Formats: sequence, C-alpha cells, structure tokens
Amino acid sequence: MRILMIIDGLPGGGAEKVLLTLAQGLVSQGHRVSIFSLRGVCDYALPEGIEYQIIADHAQSPWRKLTELGRRARALDKTVLASQQRNGEFDLVVSHLHKTDRIVARSRVLPRDRIWFCLHTMFSLGYLGHRKGLSRWLKRHKIRALYQNRNIIAVSRGVLEDMRQTFNVMPRQAEVIYNPFDFAAIRRLADAPCELAGQDYLIHVGRLHENKRQDRLLKAYAESGIQAPLVILGKGSEAMLRRLQSLEQDLQITDRVRFKAFNTNPYPYIRHARMLILSSDSEGFGNVLVEALICHTPVVSTRCPGGPVEILDGDLSVGLADLSSASLAKTMRAMYDRPPAISPSHLQAYEIGTICRQYIALAHNAS
Repeated sequence: MRILMIIDGLPGGGAEKVLLTLAQGLVSQGHRVSIFSLRGVCDYALPEGIEYQIIADHAQSPWRKLTELGRRARALDKTVLASQQRNGEFDLVVSHLHKTDRIVARSRVLPRDRIWFCLHTMFSLGYLGHRKGLSRWLKRHKIRALYQNRNIIAVSRGVLEDMRQTFNVMPRQAEVIYNPFDFAAIRRLADAPCELAGQDYLIHVGRLHENKRQDRLLKAYAESGIQAPLVILGKGSEAMLRRLQSLEQDLQITDRVRFKAFNTNPYPYIRHARMLILSSDSEGFGNVLVEALICHTPVVSTRCPGGPVEILDGDLSVGLADLSSASLAKTMRAMYDRPPAISPSHLQAYEIGTICRQYIALAHNAS
C-alpha cells in the first residue's frame, strides 16, 4: 500500500515525532511511505526506506500571505503528480497539523475520500483560547468550514469531542487512533548512559510554553516538600526561561531545580527518574506519559482536557491531579511515597503494530 504523510515541517515536536514513528512502523510492515514537508526544518533522523521531499515556499511578493494557501496547494499538487507518475497513486493521505490541513484541503489532485486530517490538539484551547469577539467567531467559522464533512483522525476521544461540540463539525468519517510507540526502540534508547543514573530526582519533559504550565509545576514542587531535585528538560524562548527562573528564585527552590536543553533522546533521563510530571492546561494526547510508562517510570498529570485522562485510567488514575498547584503537589507527594505498579496491560493500546493496522484499515474503508 502507498501512503503519503504531509506536515508543515519536522522540528522537535510531538506531532512530528508521531508522524516519523508511524512512518517507520508502516515501512516495517511492507508499505511504501512518502513524507512531504512544507518546510526544510528537520530535527529528527528520518526513517530508512521512505520518500522524503521538501515543498518549500520561496515567494517574496508583498501579497504572499494573501495568496499563500492556494499557491502552496498548487506546489503540493505538482509534487504529488510527479511522485505518482514515478511510483503510482497514493492509497491513503494523512495530513498533520492545522496549517498543513488548510493547504491540503485545497488540493485538486488528491481524492477527497483518501485524505484524512489528523488532529493532534484541543482546538478550542489552542486556537480559540486567546481570541475574543469577531476574531474568535471568524476563527471558529474557518475551522468548522475546513473540517466539515471531512475524514478526521483524532489522537484522543477528547480531541474529537472538542471538534464536534465546540465547532459543530460533523465529519464524513471519524476515528480515534492513539499515537504509536515503538516500545523496543524506546527501551533501547533508554539504556543509553545518563549522568543522573542512580540519583533521586523528578523530571518534566516538554517545551517551555504557557500551555505546559511549568509555573504550576514549580509552585507544586515547592508545595510538595519533596527534596529530590526537579529536572526540566525542554527548550523555549529566552523570555520564558527567564520568567521561570525568576519564579524559582521567588519560591526559594533554585538549588533544587535544573533546566536542561532539548535532547533528541530524553529516555535515559525519564527511565532513571523517580517520576515524571505533566502540568499542562491541555494535551491533545500526552506522548510523554506513555513514554514514561514504557520506561517503567510512574507519572503524574493534571486532569486537563485531552488525552491524559484516557491514558491514566484504572489503577493509574491515582496520578491525576486537578488544575491547581495544590492538587498537583498533593498528587506528586503521594506518587513519590507510593507509586503504583505499571503492568503491560496499561500499554497495549499504544503498540506501534496495533496503531499501524488501524491506519491501514482507513485505506481499506475508502477503497
């Protein structure tokens, strides 16, 4: 089967990592996979055996923003046609991220019934949360028009319900398919040397961003009374880093908090940590929670809209905290003292082979 993945670029983000994991899994099952990137940025190693093309936009016109979507859709179509002439038609097309979706939706070459838009985030919070009045109404209208009567993949039930309820979108077809994880590869990477091995510490992995609420994390850590160091692994703007460093000084925890830059292999740090904490206001899925569980590291997360409540169910629900620093501190303390057992049954739904078969089923449904 021939599969096309389209994305705006491949910087160090969760959706990008999901796409590459999925591509690698599909190739290992004998499928032919192409990745078309709309920007040249790529912070990850590309899987072997894929067709990778960059469809960059070099327009310099003062009106380039007004004509961007149509212009870039035409460039995409040209690349698709050339690829199909060489290697045959695509059986399945998956578009990742909202900007990409806006371009792919304008394609005149890709069959509508073979295109699936993969939603990675809670759109109501990511695209409407900061808007008011006419701006909010207009964005909501544009999102509804884009996804109405389209094929949609949501990475969690929360993401799909958000699209249906907030934007009144009625998909042509809709499937919830969780993000895929290569358990063996993650555990192999987790065995790499780590300077923190043997030490007692907590870890948070994620970009420094308002939605990730590292401010809530720092306050909860201070309130918890836990003396083990907190390692924050991720990158962000200098302004955000300074803001968080100022907060840790105010909380008098500077000597126990360590900021570390983004690492393409965070798994050794996760594996050796006492626990991992997620403090977000929303998460489309919450990749790092599953990655920590694969490394047998207990997790704590805010009970935010999106994937965490679906991942941390059953016995693992003790790791869910309300959206406050006090609740997060209490849950962190309890997890630190009494971590629950992590069993293979908690992870079966995220195994890469299972997820790849669910994607292949989409193509069979369209044919």
